[in-house]
Amino acid sequence: MTKRIAILGSTGSVGRKALRVIDALGPEYVIIALSAHTSVELLAEQARRYRPKYIAITDAKHAAKVKDLVRDLDAEVLAGPESLVQIAELEDVDIVLTAVVGAAGLPSALSAAKKGKKLAIANKEPLVIAGELLTKTARENGGTILPVDSEHSAICQAMRSGSRREVSRIILTASGGPFRKAGIEDLQYVTLEQALAHPVWDMGPKITIDSATMMNKAFEVIEAHWLFDMPVEKIEVLVHPESIVHSLVEFVDGSVIAQMGQPDMCLPIQYALTYPARVAGIGKPLRLEEIGKLTFERPDFETFRALPLGYEVARTGGTAPVVFNAANEAAVQEFLAGAIEFVNIVELIERCLDKHTVKRQVALEELLEVDAWARKEVRNSLKQKAFSRRRHGDGQIQITI
Repeated sequence: MTKRIAILGSTGSVGRKALRVIDALGPEYVIIALSAHTSVELLAEQARRYRPKYIAITDAKHAAKVKDLVRDLDAEVLAGPESLVQIAELEDVDIVLTAVVGAAGLPSALSAAKKGKKLAIANKEPLVIAGELLTKTARENGGTILPVDSEHSAICQAMRSGSRREVSRIILTASGGPFRKAGIEDLQYVTLEQALAHPVWDMGPKITIDSATMMNKAFEVIEAHWLFDMPVEKIEVLVHPESIVHSLVEFVDGSVIAQMGQPDMCLPIQYALTYPARVAGIGKPLRLEEIGKLTFERPDFETFRALPLGYEVARTGGTAPVVFNAANEAAVQEFLAGAIEFVNIVELIERCLDKHTVKRQVALEELLEVDAWARKEVRNSLKQKAFSRRRHGDGQIQITI
C-alpha cells in the first residue's frame, strides 16, 4: 500500500535523515511535499531528486529563487508560513512528518490533526505548547500522533506490551549531555563550543543547547504527559550516558519493558512512518557484547534547574508550557549569539514564568499571542536590566542578570 508523505522541515537534520529512511523503505513510500525555511539550494536539490508535487519555502522572500531553481520541474511552489498549513491539509498526503523548529510548526500540526492524518512529530514544540489541544483534536478527528524523538518512540513501542491502566511509571532516559558530571559552579564558565559538543547525538545547535541545559528532558516530561495521557507524577527521568536504552515503561506487575537501539534517529523516524509494522531499513543492529555495560543515575536537579522547572510547568499546565518553551527558545538564541552566558538561559525563563498569569483552555490564536509575549519579555529583560560583567581568569565575560 502506498504511503504518501509530506516532510515539513526537510532540509534540517531530521528531515534529511527521514529522506534517507524513505530511500531504504522502497517505492511504496512517496514524497508528496517538502518544505524549508531559508535553505533554498538544498530544498531545490531535494525537489530535483524526489520530484514532489509541492515545494514550500516559508520565508517568502526566497520564493522567486526557489521557483527559478525548480522551473523545469512539475511542482507547485508555495510560499510563506501558511504554506505549511496548506501542505498539512492536502488530500493526497497520508503522513505529515513535522520537523519545524519552534512554534512555527504548531498551526500545520493542528491542521493535520483536524484532517485525521497520521502526524509524525519530530519537534517538541507542538506538544509542549499545545499538548491538550493537539491530542484532543487528533482524537476527535480520527488522527494519530506518533513521536519521532527517540525517547517517546521508545515509550510508544514499550506501551504496546500492556494497557495504559497497567502502567505504574514511565522512565525517560537522558544522555546527560556534555556537562553530566558538572556542578553548579562549573556551569558558570561554560563556553558556546563546550555546550555544542554533545558526546552522543548529532543534532542542530538549538536542540544541542537544550540537551546541555537538560531543557530537552523537561520538554519531554510535558510531551509524555500529553502523548500517553499519563499523570506527571508517573513520569521519571534517569541519566543513561550510553544512550542505548531510549526509555522504559514499568507495569504494575513489576515488569519493565525497555526499548534499546543504536543512538540513531533513523529508527524512530522509520517506526513512525511504518507504524504499526516493522520492516527492514537502514538501522544498525545492536550488539550488546560490544557495548559492555549500561549505567543509570539520577539527574542532578540542583545543577540542572530546567528539569525541576519542567515538572512544575507540566503540573501547572495552561499557558505555562507556552511561556516555558518560547522563553527558552529566545534565551537560547541570545546564548548562541553570544549575548548571554549559559547559566542565564534558565534565569531568563524563570523571570518570564514569574511575570506570566496562566490562562487555561485557550485557542490557537491565544497560544501564539502568549508565545510572542514570552519572546518579547526575554528581549525586554535583556534591555531593561543593567548587566554586571566580570572577566574570569581565562578572559571569558560573565553576565549576571
